[in-house]
Amino acid sequence: MLLTPILKRMITDGELTVIDHKGRKETFGSCDNLNVKCTLRFHDAATQWRLIFNPNMAVGEGYMNGNLSIEDGDIRDFLKIATFNMERGRKMPAHDLLFTLRRIVKFVQQYNPVGKAQQNVAHHYDLSGALYDLFLDKDKQYSCAYFSDDSASLEQAQFDKKKHLAAKLLLKPNHRVLDIGSGWGGLGLYLAEQLGANVTGVTLSKEQLAVAQSRAKEKGLSAKTEFRLQDYRHVSERFERIVSVGMFEHVGVGHFGEFFGKVRDLMTDDGIAVIHSIGRFTPPTVTNPWIRKYIFPGGYMPSLSETLKSVEKSGLYVTDIEILRLHYADTARAWRERFLANIDQAKEIYDDRFCRMWEFYLAGAEMSFRHQHLMVFQIQLSKQIDSVPRTRDYMIDRERALASFDEFMSDEAALAPDDREWQEPKHATG
Repeated sequence: MLLTPILKRMITDGELTVIDHKGRKETFGSCDNLNVKCTLRFHDAATQWRLIFNPNMAVGEGYMNGNLSIEDGDIRDFLKIATFNMERGRKMPAHDLLFTLRRIVKFVQQYNPVGKAQQNVAHHYDLSGALYDLFLDKDKQYSCAYFSDDSASLEQAQFDKKKHLAAKLLLKPNHRVLDIGSGWGGLGLYLAEQLGANVTGVTLSKEQLAVAQSRAKEKGLSAKTEFRLQDYRHVSERFERIVSVGMFEHVGVGHFGEFFGKVRDLMTDDGIAVIHSIGRFTPPTVTNPWIRKYIFPGGYMPSLSETLKSVEKSGLYVTDIEILRLHYADTARAWRERFLANIDQAKEIYDDRFCRMWEFYLAGAEMSFRHQHLMVFQIQLSKQIDSVPRTRDYMIDRERALASFDEFMSDEAALAPDDREWQEPKHATG
């Protein structure tokens, strides 16, 4: 079997059985340290050759196209075995050479000027809204949830994410807030409805924009919110608060300085910004080629080192950094479980190949955050060194106050935002 020498060296934890296109079978590894097993079946010789020379692309394309299939388990089991073993430093041949070549072309791949940025966004976010309804929470939060409790539902964890961000923003009623990459409007609507903020949301997705505008109208928040189809680089107003969730991954390394410079220019002198993004624990690297081609063209998960280098040059102060470990793994797991529970409906929207692609994407996302050095960071920024309190107590106080406020509001939903009493937490003013 072509892959025998490679898999003998690579797979030691977990049990992987491989059946080639001629029906020959061989088993690698054991369940001693990783109690997972599955069978990988190849349906043609070409896919086996491609797996040797370009494994990151070959596995995803092979699964999408039906050239390889999983038996006695599922694609999540296979990716768990593969990523768990790769985490321990075992690499396939040609990996180092391909990695070096990809780093050379990284800046070209992530060149995201205004027009191309919208094309990249449309590739993913302008898919049918019915697809996202199959696996997202009711508020359509398509970013890492915040699991303060391991038993929390996806709905609760996504709601807690919004509270967590709101606490870091130190919002006051009628603050002007810019939401860069506002998606379906969930966060902006929360900040307007619960905290009385005046929110401007910008997105490059026509589908998301229509939903956000419709939701604002339904909630009676059109006077407090404005959602636009606009590149953040074309925004000209100034804001007391800026928030961006799940958008920085689409900026591209060559545009980091442009991004933080624009954030600085759009903030008032006493302004605060919070940037929430996927990142990596490792030094800078390259985007997985399958993800770049099929899921997020132009996307990139930055390291903190290259991100902070651009922040430092912008003249902004970093006032807080928080790393969310494993939260996205649990988020992706919940998405995949919901997607598979609704797979028949997904096949009515798109074909079998698309559904296999989406399943591979969600399973791969979970395993990448569990075993391949990915995480989420939240960076708080300001123009002035004293814009936020000296200690982090205010974040916890505000988050708890928001939890109590949410309970209060469940009985007072008829009140207009400006009529609600907000009790400033004792540490909030510093």
